[in-house]
Amino acid sequence: MKKLTTKKKVALTSLALMSTGIITISSSYTGASHPVEAKQITTSHTTNPVEKKLPNIKILATGGTIAGTGSNSTQTTGYQAGVLTPNQLIEAVPTIKDIANISTEQISRIDSGTSNTNAIMVKLAKEVQKELDDPKCDGVVITHGTDTMEETAYFLNLTVHSDKPIVVVGSMRPSTSISADGPLNLYNAVALAGSKEARGKGVLITLNDKIGSARDTFKTNTTDVDAFNNPELGSLGIIQGGNPYFYNLPIKKHTTDSEFDIRKITEDNLHRVDIVYSHANDDRVIVDATVAAGAKGIIHAGTGNGSIHEKTLPGLQDAVKNGVVVVRDTRVPVGMVTHEQTDVDNHFVNSGNINPQKARILLMLALTKTEDSNKIQEYFNEY
Repeated sequence: MKKLTTKKKVALTSLALMSTGIITISSSYTGASHPVEAKQITTSHTTNPVEKKLPNIKILATGGTIAGTGSNSTQTTGYQAGVLTPNQLIEAVPTIKDIANISTEQISRIDSGTSNTNAIMVKLAKEVQKELDDPKCDGVVITHGTDTMEETAYFLNLTVHSDKPIVVVGSMRPSTSISADGPLNLYNAVALAGSKEARGKGVLITLNDKIGSARDTFKTNTTDVDAFNNPELGSLGIIQGGNPYFYNLPIKKHTTDSEFDIRKITEDNLHRVDIVYSHANDDRVIVDATVAAGAKGIIHAGTGNGSIHEKTLPGLQDAVKNGVVVVRDTRVPVGMVTHEQTDVDNHFVNSGNINPQKARILLMLALTKTEDSNKIQEYFNEY
């Protein structure tokens, strides 16, 4: 057998080591008396990369369409809401575990349009506060039905004290539907709740890649997937590729700046507040019935710029005399109710630009502090 020279031995050894991924070779040849020297530089293809620290996100489930199921893949109405557990929702989005450490809790299993109550909102808000008070929790996601999502979100916006992200999410199609929107909405919600950009912006609503504020976002379509918007004020931002991009900020008081604290509120603290919807040929019958039922507040959803029918006005005036706080609002989806002389003359509170259902939430909370219409007007101006 032919003997290998030193140079060939080194070359073969080097090739063998390189093929295993253990070393690379740096060589130089200075002549016959100086053979090639192999300098070993250890590299390991099996070394684990530094693990990225993931945010700890709590998902609180309340039911709704996002957890709903239908009898077939084309059923997008008439399905059963709140069927799936939060863990089942997560199973539909395996990659969600790559962006957050997730824990879950079932708060309720309701259709928000038929079964949401003050008691459920209080229970949810207290649980959100408890989770966010834990230093280990970085953010909370609430899965919720879309019918009263804006009301629950606004309640949380006014009562939970934390600058950590609180994201309310739902879907317009049940989980069994073709092109169900729930999985991507949930993924985006977790990404948003785990982001630094979402801190300090109050409660956020996200569906269909949009980020909206709890105060200004409302449901604008009965069944379309692009159902949550504010045609006048727009969104706060968008989510693309799992990353939030903010272009606007909420400026009204919320969360950490709020005077209302869920830790001091119970269901019994919340007085009855009813919404009276105006129309042609209106009268005072519904107003009187509301007062007789024990309401401490009335939101009057008037026509146009908060107009009140001439036959309804005396009923509202009598309600104020009986200690009921009346808020003059509008049934029109967009636009503000401007301050008018009738507000001064009748001690009505002006709603500004929040819709009747959110005005009800704010008035309920305001009544835990005072029954003075002037002070309540201040709350409506600030929040």
